[in-house]
Amino acid sequence: MLLRVRVSLPDRPGSLAQVTKVLGVAGADITQVTVLDRGAGQAVDDITVFCPDSTPRQALLKSLQSVEGVAVEGIWTTREAPGTYPELEILKYITTAGDRALTTLIDSLPVLFSADWAATAAADGRVVYASWRAPQGLAVPQEVPSRPTALTQDGGLHLIHAPLPPLALSLLLARSEGPAFHRIEVHRLTRILEIFLSLPATERSVARQLRKEGRQAPGGAHE
Repeated sequence: MLLRVRVSLPDRPGSLAQVTKVLGVAGADITQVTVLDRGAGQAVDDITVFCPDSTPRQALLKSLQSVEGVAVEGIWTTREAPGTYPELEILKYITTAGDRALTTLIDSLPVLFSADWAATAAADGRVVYASWRAPQGLAVPQEVPSRPTALTQDGGLHLIHAPLPPLALSLLLARSEGPAFHRIEVHRLTRILEIFLSLPATERSVARQLRKEGRQAPGGAHE
């Protein structure tokens, strides 16, 4: 299984080497390391590891907690293949997706962000389209932020809530396990949405899709 491990660690030589060593001893094969943050003597890294299905996450957590100065922010499942450029692939598909441009984006975002599901909603809170793992009857936050914003609901569900002004829609990206969305992830989604909304055919294709589907009821657009 492919896992994402987010750790906070001292920003000094040897710290990351200690982390990678204990992960290896625990049976994890490290495939990618991404630095999310650095400053004030601390760094936040996302480490992608491959583990046999029999490897308990608790073993990874215990190993990491044995390293002085390391705090584990989350360990969760990812479907994002390391060493690739998935945003470029998805944007390429979107440019040729025609009326399915929006649904292609929504179906792709959970993979891009190691999240559970994504959805778009109209101004009245009605779900227009949701990826297949989205819950039935999901509740959309009433107030749409002016820019993509990370939040965590009372039940522990992590969200990015983003406006799509040209389409009169908003977008939700959700993760139930692992840490809250980092500001770098919010920035990454912001850039993807900016490119998506700037594509000449986006607004026309989405309008045609909504007319064709008659703005289906919540859950009606699940695949």
